[in-house]
Amino acid sequence: MQNISVYNRLLKLDTYFLNFLRISIFVVMAWIGGLKAFQYEADGIVPFVANSPLMSFFYKNAENKVENKDKKIVAEYSLYKNPEGKIVQKNINWHKENGTYIFSYGLGTMIFLIGVLVLSGIWFPKAGTVGGMLTFLMSLVTLSFLITTPEAYVPKLDGDYPTPQYGFPYLSGAGRLVLKDIIMMASGLVLFSDSLKKAVNPSNDLPGIR
Repeated sequence: MQNISVYNRLLKLDTYFLNFLRISIFVVMAWIGGLKAFQYEADGIVPFVANSPLMSFFYKNAENKVENKDKKIVAEYSLYKNPEGKIVQKNINWHKENGTYIFSYGLGTMIFLIGVLVLSGIWFPKAGTVGGMLTFLMSLVTLSFLITTPEAYVPKLDGDYPTPQYGFPYLSGAGRLVLKDIIMMASGLVLFSDSLKKAVNPSNDLPGIR
């Protein structure tokens, strides 16, 4: 009997676990969304956006190709990368003209608002339903970068010896970061389902949760 009692108590914790998941997603969304207001973060997402057929039209120079110092034709944005923590004015000027920062501000605002919707699902299931679905859709778009962004995989740069592992499936740091969004995608669906159940049948909510 004691085991059954413990089991029943554990079952009742699912609401708190789901709300912790909502809080966790909000923290990620608010933090990442807020960082989109800063130059280094806006610069960092350029390869993803410029190569995405769903988003590249937001940039003025996304399709531009130029010749680099090695006489190779490359995407223009690749010549204006600012390493994190380093400020190069000519690169910033290019990004301003490209629309990099304006787009990043808008994207950051959208991400933050999705996080607010997810968090509000603790008290307002209908808003949580919308937030869960938007989290899923946003993560789906992010995961598409694994298909469209060359920088998601280790490049063949060679050195003292030929590059041993490059291209698919060898994810770069950027690619490994994108892949983690599959967890966010699954979380969005779980919260969408939970919020929808509460919105359709409020009587199933625990006291104080709605």
